Amino acid sequence: MRHQLDAKDLAILEILQQDSTISVKEIGERVGLSFTPTYERIKNLEKDKVVLKYVALVDRFKIGMQIVVYCNITLKEQSKQALSDFEKTIIAIPQVQEVISLSGNYDYMLKIIAEDITSYNTFVVDVISNIKNIGQYHSSIVLNEAKKETAYTFPIK
Repeated sequence: MRHQLDAKDLAILEILQQDSTISVKEIGERVGLSFTPTYERIKNLEKDKVVLKYVALVDRFKIGMQIVVYCNITLKEQSKQALSDFEKTIIAIPQVQEVISLSGNYDYMLKIIAEDITSYNTFVVDVISNIKNIGQYHSSIVLNEAKKETAYTFPIK
């Protein structure tokens, strides 16, 4: 059962989003709680699936991923089964980091990473263009990331 998030929960979430390696003791000190209530709140946030997982953010350039592309997809058929089949196929592809269903002109937006433009072109020719039911795709290559944030912000209560 999901509990109502209060100001302490939101403060804990903000800290965890900035650095999830901070000790429970330090989190407690920052939010004005002792160790045990802080620990219990974090465990409840995890149990209630407010905190989904902890990850390391990696510099893509340092691992050789120079290109980020947002690829908009229009499917030939939009039946429930066709959408489900497309999603099952596309989420299994490691280069695809995000799959977002859209309203409007396109059915999906994919966030794709690649080593360089040549490898992205190969990916499009060998993978994307061979996925059943894709009618059209339109690629937009990221030139610069003026802001890149993973944390959610919360209104002050």
